Amino acid sequence: MKLVTYLKDDYEQLALLVEDKLYDMDHLHPDLPVSMAMFLNYWDDVFPIALAAEQQIKKGIGRSQMPTLFNNATILAPVPHPTSCRDGYAFRQHVAAARRNRKVEMIPEFDQYPIFYFTNHNSIQGPGNIYCMPDHFEKLDFELEAAIVINRPGRNIKAAHADDYIAGLMIMNDMSARKLQMEEMLLNLGPAKGKDFATVIGPMLVTLDELESYEIPPKEGHIGKSWNLNMTCSVNGIQVSQGNLGDMDWTFAEIIERCSYGVNLFPGDVIGSGTVGTGCFLELNGTGKLNNPNYQEQWLQPEDLVEMEIAGLGKLSNTIKKEQSDFSILSLKKA
Repeated sequence: MKLVTYLKDDYEQLALLVEDKLYDMDHLHPDLPVSMAMFLNYWDDVFPIALAAEQQIKKGIGRSQMPTLFNNATILAPVPHPTSCRDGYAFRQHVAAARRNRKVEMIPEFDQYPIFYFTNHNSIQGPGNIYCMPDHFEKLDFELEAAIVINRPGRNIKAAHADDYIAGLMIMNDMSARKLQMEEMLLNLGPAKGKDFATVIGPMLVTLDELESYEIPPKEGHIGKSWNLNMTCSVNGIQVSQGNLGDMDWTFAEIIERCSYGVNLFPGDVIGSGTVGTGCFLELNGTGKLNNPNYQEQWLQPEDLVEMEIAGLGKLSNTIKKEQSDFSILSLKKA
């Protein structure tokens, strides 16, 4: 299934996306919820009902309602109010390239355990404008990722069973203000202000049953589902990044295992994959300068259009906007 949250009469509405049409959940069956939060919290009860409703629609005998065209709707983040948001570090290619570009050795701990950081779940948004402050434009970056959302509560979840806690996959753009990020991480704490202004997910949540044909074995020595899904990012219509979700070294199942150790996970918790290889300007600029000292760095600018596509998960489109403010926290640094 493809689950979409869109704006209807100024309220958030959960819908099924079938072909190019949105069917409101609560119109399909009286037991289906109007919000993603409710759907995730009652996943085991409502998922089979929604799946049956989808099949009825595809057969042309679904409950009568006037659907909304996807392209005419104001699409929100599929999970508009996550209970938390973590981001992993699962692609060895990205980590190795970033370290090579800084002329440091690959860190062996990457292959020993999966790591993650917490970001601001209140800054989650979907397609549309991303508003940035002046300091954000000091090396503003995209990060091409996928994300999952948790569909049932759990604690100390073993990787062998963790895929059962995944509602589905969606595209994630883990926006980064690199100057803020690099400054604060000199103190070995963060990322914080370099990340907390916007994290974009969407445009839909695609449940795992929809992705079975894409499944591939995980990397050797790893546990959990993996998917052969091509990933690209374009800026102003020019492709700048390409990778594949199947290149994840650590699986989402293994990341869940670590996230849930001694900790309760809840329906609505979002977990990102980390950046795919070539999936950000920081890496691309570093590689370019390593190969050519005259390479011209590229960073996101006001009015740039960022479009991310992952096979089976749709296209996530955002336009970078400049806040009408000259306030700078970088200018507040003590001499």
